Amino acid sequence: MGPSGLVCALLLAACCCCRRAAGVPGEAEPPTPEPLEVEVGGTALLKCGPSHSPGNFSHVDWFSVHKEKPTLIFRVRKGQGQSEPGEYQHRLSLLDRGTTLALAHVTPHDERIFLCQGKRPQSQEHRIQLHVYKAPEEPSIQVNPLGISVNSEEPEEVATCVGRNGYPVPQVIWYKNGRPLKEEKKRVHIQSSQIVESSGLYTLQSVLKAQLVKEDKDAQFYCELNYRLPSGNHMKESREVVVPVFYPAEKVWLEVEPVGVLKEGDRVEIRCLADGNPPPHFTISKQNPSTQEMEEKATEDNGVLVLESARKEHSGLYQCQGLDLETMASLPSEQQELLVNYVSDVRVSPAAPESREGGSLALTCEAESNRALEFQWLREKTGQVLERGPVLRLHNLQRDAGGGYRCVASVPSVPGLNRTQLVRVAIFGSPWMTSKERKMWVKENTVLNLSCEASGHPRPSISWSVDGTAHEQDQDPQSVLSVLNVLVTPELLETGAECVASNFLGRNTTTIFLELDSNRTTGLSTSTVSPYTRANSTSTEKKLPEPESKGVAIVAVTVCVLVLAVLGAVLYFFYKKGKLPCGRSGKQEITLPPSRKSEFVVEVKSDKLPEEMGLLQGSTGDKRAPGDQTGSRPVLPS
Repeated sequence: MGPSGLVCALLLAACCCCRRAAGVPGEAEPPTPEPLEVEVGGTALLKCGPSHSPGNFSHVDWFSVHKEKPTLIFRVRKGQGQSEPGEYQHRLSLLDRGTTLALAHVTPHDERIFLCQGKRPQSQEHRIQLHVYKAPEEPSIQVNPLGISVNSEEPEEVATCVGRNGYPVPQVIWYKNGRPLKEEKKRVHIQSSQIVESSGLYTLQSVLKAQLVKEDKDAQFYCELNYRLPSGNHMKESREVVVPVFYPAEKVWLEVEPVGVLKEGDRVEIRCLADGNPPPHFTISKQNPSTQEMEEKATEDNGVLVLESARKEHSGLYQCQGLDLETMASLPSEQQELLVNYVSDVRVSPAAPESREGGSLALTCEAESNRALEFQWLREKTGQVLERGPVLRLHNLQRDAGGGYRCVASVPSVPGLNRTQLVRVAIFGSPWMTSKERKMWVKENTVLNLSCEASGHPRPSISWSVDGTAHEQDQDPQSVLSVLNVLVTPELLETGAECVASNFLGRNTTTIFLELDSNRTTGLSTSTVSPYTRANSTSTEKKLPEPESKGVAIVAVTVCVLVLAVLGAVLYFFYKKGKLPCGRSGKQEITLPPSRKSEFVVEVKSDKLPEEMGLLQGSTGDKRAPGDQTGSRPVLPS
């Protein structure tokens, strides 16, 4: 290069430097924007320059820069602001004497550069980069309901995670049993996508695909969303889910419920189990004790045999068979013995014991069981334990010894396992009647039911002394109840009804007296029956004394005593007054006061000696002649 060329190059370089120094628009590199972070819905405070920088902000223009194209949105003239028509017209306001522009109700669309330019005293420019944030909603997770087979050769969908309405797009991380999952060829694949909503917010969807093994059948999967806010980094977690994992069974076994010792009558479940998912198709078989072959049992539920009331015949060997419907492989379980403890065939000999009064009996109880037995004897009507052992001996039997005796055969080693047998002892005797006599209040011309009960051995028969329709009911093998349907007539009221019970050893009766209900007084009719009236003897029927007739007799006796007492007091009174002269004659004249002359006359007759009669003389000294013993009646003075 010659001298002239060198001079030209130096002049060109100097000219370029001058242009940069002069600040020619479009030639200088723009300054780095000042970052400003705000959440969606908040207010962004846009400052035109650093707070410490001096400047005149009375003449400022604000621009929004979108795709490198500035658009005027606000003017400041002499400290007064004016919004330009457009998307920011109603959301901008001026603060701090014109140094700060407030943008309200920030949306994701506001994430851009905002530029302010001052004109006086010299041109100056400040850029602000607005960053907008919004926390996503709680992540939702949906597990694959169809499940995953361990035999799959490619990763299959495990679950889908969705995070809605976040800004910017959050980051998703998948976890299994608390450990993060990473992409792994042919093992783990995570596929994420996002959708921009009309609001500018993002909805993230992430699908986890994995190849699982049998050990993952209980694995817990969840997703985590990581996002940023002006306050820092944050995260949200979904709930944990378990995906169905399908794998073939490797083992089949059998379980029995309840666990422990079983007895007859228990509800027993024999259940087949396997370690495969889904479980295979089960069949349950029991060994035939005769042929030793396994025979399939019918079940209503797959792999569950229910014995509602177990019996000794259910004891034996059981086995489960599992068939995998996918591979058609069959897996048998080990044979298991089921033992049902039992007590059966409880019997008493003699089966129908009977004896005469004063005799003896020996009752023997026997039973069958697969375990050691204990026996005891109870009185049926009282529950009293009479004997511990298989033999019950009864001596000097009386009528009241007849009735039920129960043998109880039990297995001490199996609580609650027992069986009983009832036997009835019959004592020969003539009929016993429930009652000897009784009275009934009735109404004439009405239909009446008369009842009569008798017992004895042999069982007695009952007849009635009156005509009617009779019905008999057996109370027990030695007792009978007869009910007679009869019309109440005057003849029946007069004669009453007699019930006659008889067997070849004798007879007994009960008489029923009937009284019209209109004749009833306050006295109550009561039965004279007691447990001791059931003696084996013929009853002598007599009409029972009425309670009211006894009361009348007592009242009559009391009145007589009172009358005699009053009479004695009157006689004594006249004797003391001298109005009652006494002599040897059996007749004395009694002088009464004028006011009582017409009341009564008293005649005293006596066989006493004259000396004794002299004691009855009055105090006036009047005496009869010793020979005056005439039987004339005393004459009362007129």
